[in-house]
Amino acid sequence: MRNLLVIVLILGSFAALNAQPVEKGDKILNLGIGLGSTLYSGSYYKSTIPPVSASLEVVIKDDLFNDKGALGLGGYIGYTGFKSEYAWGNDYYGWKYTNIIIGPRGYLHYNFLDKLDTYTGLLIGYWISTNKEYGTIQSGYTAGSYGGVTWSWFAGGRYFFSDNFAGMLELGYGISYLNIGVALKF
Repeated sequence: MRNLLVIVLILGSFAALNAQPVEKGDKILNLGIGLGSTLYSGSYYKSTIPPVSASLEVVIKDDLFNDKGALGLGGYIGYTGFKSEYAWGNDYYGWKYTNIIIGPRGYLHYNFLDKLDTYTGLLIGYWISTNKEYGTIQSGYTAGSYGGVTWSWFAGGRYFFSDNFAGMLELGYGISYLNIGVALKF
């Protein structure tokens, strides 16, 4: 997957003769659903709520990199739920988890093609996780909540079908590895 992204970026750079970057003052809302969790893995974990996210970006500087680049700042919130379940004879027990990641994000844009907005950036935020035990037997472990400072690197692209509507794809390490959705520019 990473090799395919590199090939697309290299080929796109040859076609970038008249690319226009996003402009200062643009506000872009991303709404996405995630594929693949960065928080839990293994056969015992089952998704109860798929990773969903929303981010809002404001472009604060354009005319970078020969008028093909821009800088943006914004906020992000992501949410997902999982459960794990274990059986012991006819009895079972498990935990339900909810996770939220919230924080500011910084974006660096470089446009290879007229309708394709490519970007990378960092999120530095806070991760909140809660868990609750359920089942017919008790495990003896304590349920509760925890969290802490987290960060995420991401790279993505938005293909604009019109001036204000785009399809969005992001790779990174946030609430999910791959985020697919739509973007609205105001």
